[in-house]
Amino acid sequence: GVAPLALDIEWWGEGRVQGTVDLPRFYMARFETTVAQYARFVESTGHPVPDPSALSADPDHPVTWVAWTDALAYARWLDEALRRSGDTPEPLRRLLEEGWRVALPSEAEWEKAARGADARVYPWGDRPSRERANYRAGSARPVGSFACPECVHGLADMAGNVWEWTRSPYQPYPFDESDDLETAGTDALWVMRGGSFADTEQFVRAANRGIADPGARRGFIGFRVALVR
Repeated sequence: GVAPLALDIEWWGEGRVQGTVDLPRFYMARFETTVAQYARFVESTGHPVPDPSALSADPDHPVTWVAWTDALAYARWLDEALRRSGDTPEPLRRLLEEGWRVALPSEAEWEKAARGADARVYPWGDRPSRERANYRAGSARPVGSFACPECVHGLADMAGNVWEWTRSPYQPYPFDESDDLETAGTDALWVMRGGSFADTEQFVRAANRGIADPGARRGFIGFRVALVR
């Protein structure tokens, strides 16, 4: 869980802009969604797989070749599956009964989870380190491959490996949390965070933004889920 906190955010998409966003508590998945997890979703729902490459990597790799619409559908399926299942851990079941839901994280939630309270440049600190993340590399690695004891909240791969979709439409800043609408329309561009295995130090900074069309499917774009109110 990530506790309530005011966050100083550095936005690098249009040049450096700083602002403060107050966020309530939320919970972030420790790992990026894997091929095995996404395959279970496809098997259970019959959700189309327009690019077969999405399920061709090893089961413990982050799923890629998924559009924003695919990631959103997965989060909604997981929410329903957890509510129905008799195996859902009691603490999680209690949160769902109290009004929490599984969703993609908002852009602000993602950055808060990556940077913590000290506005660090990278999830582990202020200096780049290829021992802490998968970047400047040729391919994605299994989720959690890089130990990062300095990373806040115990989260893995918040820099590098694959870009991660958020539920936030691209918007100029200053930031307005009320504009994070999953119903912004198919003509909106959506924010990705974290950079990928193919990127350099600049693009795996925790404040860096990426944007893409909601139908974009690429071998370097994946996602992770969050539990939000």
